[in-house]
Amino acid sequence: MYDAQTRNHRTLRVGILALEDTMLAGMATVCDSLRVAGKLAEIRDPLHAPRFETQVLNARGATKVRTANGLELGGLATVPDQLDLILVPGILHDSPQDLLRRIAGSGPEIELLRALHLRGVRLAASCSGTLLLAATGLLNGRRATTSWWLAAAFRHAYPHVRLEADEMLVEDGEFFTTGAASSIQSLVLRLVGEVGGPALAQQTARLLLIDPERQSQAPYVSAALMERPRNSMSEKAEQFLQKELHHELTVTRLAEHCGTSERSLLRHFQQHYGQSPLAHIQHMRVERAKAMLETTHLSLDEIVERCGYSDVSSFRKLFKRATTITPADYRERFRLRRA
Repeated sequence: MYDAQTRNHRTLRVGILALEDTMLAGMATVCDSLRVAGKLAEIRDPLHAPRFETQVLNARGATKVRTANGLELGGLATVPDQLDLILVPGILHDSPQDLLRRIAGSGPEIELLRALHLRGVRLAASCSGTLLLAATGLLNGRRATTSWWLAAAFRHAYPHVRLEADEMLVEDGEFFTTGAASSIQSLVLRLVGEVGGPALAQQTARLLLIDPERQSQAPYVSAALMERPRNSMSEKAEQFLQKELHHELTVTRLAEHCGTSERSLLRHFQQHYGQSPLAHIQHMRVERAKAMLETTHLSLDEIVERCGYSDVSSFRKLFKRATTITPADYRERFRLRRA
């Protein structure tokens, strides 16, 4: 039986799971990038070049599927006997609830992923496909990431997965998960380096203009686009914090406003936000600062004051810890410019 012990370490065989409404870029990026890596490897060492093979597969025996942009993708293969890794790409959806409904009807795909895992095939997922991988139960107790705007829905649906939503790529044993569409390039470079060495991965990154240093989704997070928990306590807390964010805030004061105990408030925030109330307040202050850095000419001192801080140095450290870049770098990268 083919398993992890019998892999040819100079050949990487990748299967891509084709689903209805799959994001075409999630499949094409992997296929094209690995093909480029293979061509570069042949140029560098024609006799001993590693091989990168990709196949687009279907769990239901279909020979074609309709992708998210309406194009039909044909020539789908059945699962081969030899496979090193299978990838679940992103699925177009109207809302997190719509995505979860689609996943609930993905029994054949879930069973295929479980069966391949038993064969020793590594499992990977990108963007919204990470929720389908989580639905197998195989990520329980493991670290994973997803697209940042799906973090709340992911945590609620799969509370036993250790979600690290700021990470671009998370590897835990035989499992890989990535954030949104472009972050799949981080996985490609990881796999190219594993089979062909770091020099080949570096050359592939240069040719495809991939930034291998991009490790975090944090700078790209937009609070306006994030799915928020929908219940009375969360809404009451959010409204209060938005109104009072520029003032000194304590957990005691927030609990009193929400009409609950500090212990219940802490439990609620951990369940719905994956963080403590104080950490959430800091997150909201960073988000407010990001919005002002993008859209105003206010000085950092003025922004810090409007975010409820008096110590600019402390807030600068908090901002960098949350976004991985300084406020000045964030403003330069994301500020709205006149045409």
